[in-house]
Amino acid sequence: MRMSYLLPKFALLFALLAVLSACAGDKDKDTTAPDEPVDSLYTKGTDAMNSGDYKEAAKQFSEVDRQHPYSQWATRAEIMEAYAHYENLEYDEAIKSLDQFIELHPGNTDIGYAFYLRALCNYERISDVRRDQTAAHEALKSLNEVITRFPDSDYAKDAVLKITLINDHLAGAEMEIGRYYVKQHLYIAAIGRFHTVVDKYQTTSHVPEALERLVECYAALGIFDEAKKDAAVLGYNFPGSDWYQDAYNLLKDRGITVEPAKKK
Repeated sequence: MRMSYLLPKFALLFALLAVLSACAGDKDKDTTAPDEPVDSLYTKGTDAMNSGDYKEAAKQFSEVDRQHPYSQWATRAEIMEAYAHYENLEYDEAIKSLDQFIELHPGNTDIGYAFYLRALCNYERISDVRRDQTAAHEALKSLNEVITRFPDSDYAKDAVLKITLINDHLAGAEMEIGRYYVKQHLYIAAIGRFHTVVDKYQTTSHVPEALERLVECYAALGIFDEAKKDAAVLGYNFPGSDWYQDAYNLLKDRGITVEPAKKK
């Protein structure tokens, strides 16, 4: 009822505005700014990038794509806009631009770089080992995609190095949680974390400590056969480490002699 009453007045107002707009039409045409030359916009973007004004750079590159969407400059500007967002630590915006580029230009010569830059955005968002590791897992996934799609590229070589660092980071996160469980005397939960490090991240720097912590947890639970087995593995792989010495002394104090596992 109320809407039917207001509608005619609204329609009349809209008609009046339309007439006024029509009268001012010629003036509007005269005052509408023309598109800026594409090379000018692109130069503004690169100048802003070189001066470290990444927000302005992203704006100018976006204008290249908006004002000249079918030019050769526009495709390159999309990548540059994403890179400007990346440098400005605007990773969500960068990923959004890169996802669009990858979808629209799968055969472009810069496609490998687009995948790589997207992976870097996830990599840079990796947080402290004591916090959520979603970004680390996303980075691992996207870096592996770079290796799979572009195995002979320099991007793939760098991805391999970063994956090694991420695995060490993720192992560190597991260790952090495991240590917390040990302090709370939640040994079964801690054992699960330390086994994850030994089984899934066996090439990382955290493995010696993880094995020693397993010895510690099993000993606390009175499961000495498992404690002795892990101590032997620790002695075989890391015979000169302080972690092996700690495990050896821990079991020795309980009257258990440990010999490193023998080579097959």
